[in-house]
Amino acid sequence: ADHMCEAVKRLYAGKLTFYDGDAQVADGVSVHCIGGHSRGLQAVRVHTQSGWMVLASDAAHFYENLFARKPFPIVVDLQNMLDGFERLIKLASKPELIIPGHDPLVRGYFPQDLDAHITRLDVGPSKPVAGA
Repeated sequence: ADHMCEAVKRLYAGKLTFYDGDAQVADGVSVHCIGGHSRGLQAVRVHTQSGWMVLASDAAHFYENLFARKPFPIVVDLQNMLDGFERLIKLASKPELIIPGHDPLVRGYFPQDLDAHITRLDVGPSKPVAGA
């Protein structure tokens, strides 16, 4: 509840921006409408030292959804989800730089840094990503 209250306060203070579709939000950071799982769903594209990384969010819950083209079972538009998989691949410098929104395998592909609960993404995977 505190996070929602903070968002509403920022909205009324003019410190919150909504993006409908694709937009650049900062140097090296953009949002891209992917759709599929839910209407208006956006993925975030970030320029890192390993190239363009895409934080897929719910556009690809798991690596298997994306690389095996197995849609997540909760979907508002199946064709949008399938088209979204292709768009994620085009947005990333290479497929292994697509980070699914809920896959625990991410922690095994990318190095831990500073502490066991911190996974570092910007350096790229430390071993090959299966299916990529």
